[in-house]
Amino acid sequence: MRFGILGTTRVWHDDGGEVGVGGPALRALLGLLLARAGEVVAADLLVDDLYGARPRDGAAHALQSQVSRLRRLLGPQVEIEAVSSGYRLSVGPGDLDAHRFEGLSDEGRQALRDGDPAGAAVLLREALDLWRGPALADAADATSVQALVLRLQERRLGALEDRIEADLRRGEHRAAVPELQELAARHPLRERLRVLLMRALQSGGRQAEALLAFEETRRLLADELGADPSAELAAVHQELLRGERPFEPPAPPAQLTSFVGRAEDLAEVTRLLGTARLVTLVGPGGAGKTRLAVEVASRLPDVCYVELAPLPDGRRLSQALLAALGLRESGLLAMPAEAEPVSRLLAALAGRPLLLVLDNCEHVVEAVAELAARLLAGCPELRVLATSREPLGITGENLWPVRPLAPSPAARLFTDRASAVRPGLVLDEAGTEAVRRFCPELDGLP
Repeated sequence: MRFGILGTTRVWHDDGGEVGVGGPALRALLGLLLARAGEVVAADLLVDDLYGARPRDGAAHALQSQVSRLRRLLGPQVEIEAVSSGYRLSVGPGDLDAHRFEGLSDEGRQALRDGDPAGAAVLLREALDLWRGPALADAADATSVQALVLRLQERRLGALEDRIEADLRRGEHRAAVPELQELAARHPLRERLRVLLMRALQSGGRQAEALLAFEETRRLLADELGADPSAELAAVHQELLRGERPFEPPAPPAQLTSFVGRAEDLAEVTRLLGTARLVTLVGPGGAGKTRLAVEVASRLPDVCYVELAPLPDGRRLSQALLAALGLRESGLLAMPAEAEPVSRLLAALAGRPLLLVLDNCEHVVEAVAELAARLLAGCPELRVLATSREPLGITGENLWPVRPLAPSPAARLFTDRASAVRPGLVLDEAGTEAVRRFCPELDGLP
């Protein structure tokens, strides 16, 4: 059987048919037992919740009678166990809508953090669709479940915010604005809703309205809480003042040749990026670090690829990243130090799941190490994949050596590239043997 407490208390057979639970008293009792599914609920607590703090005589017997009626309605599939101090109702994994909601909303939030807004939106909508009204509507007056009701309502609002953020990342800002305006009016002090509203207005080119929304929020926080706007709200406000639009990070460059002999490296680096926030591919020139980084990045969402080879030195590193992210300089290049560009990078990347690929770091390795350390410390959802002939040498760095190819993949790579410049090339037995012989002499990098 499946049970519902996200609204009125309801029960369904596995085939979808609904079980009639009876009147308000039975629905309230079942809801109270389901609120602590798998736990013993004290009989005294149930009496207080059902009949008030000063129950009438015979309330304990009335509770026993209600439990017996509930057992008959639910049948032998559901056990309401009587113990010395109360009753326990156990439900299977996933049989209670509140449990399914929390599981789906957790998965949706993780998908959002992993940079999969489309998948997050599907999961979060499925979670939110489980709600049919206020949580534990049939036991709304019960004192013992008030904390649970508040927690579930907070989780519901958080999942709604996550779903809207997923929609915004998918470009659905126009449709989100009316919903966000309504929600912001109902929850005027909830800053995340205001951030989402400002970003939706900003993405739609409605800068003036977004600025007004910030000013209204600033006044409300000051008047009601005596507080200043959060760092995230302030960062969006600064973007608006500079006339910036939310950036679309540059994707890894498309490749024109085949990818040979790195299947294990590809799988392991991808896996490593699932747990590590800084991974550096190290190896000699020509080892295939860039190609491996591009192949890894092209299989992941929310990637910003930055080619550092054109930089003459590390002094303009921050500006190069700002340019790659599509953020206007606004005259900051004339500043004597990089403090302001770094602050702008921190504001742009804060709270956004992103894989930043920094390619060819060896000639600016010290500047990259310093900037990567600051960005990773200030942007908890940022990950960095670097390629370099030497490590960055900072805390948290995970190194992945890109070694020469084994003889067979190296020979296959040579043949593949040779065929590109000599169409129809066919190696006879002697030619194949020659290729196999000299590829190792080229350190497996033909």
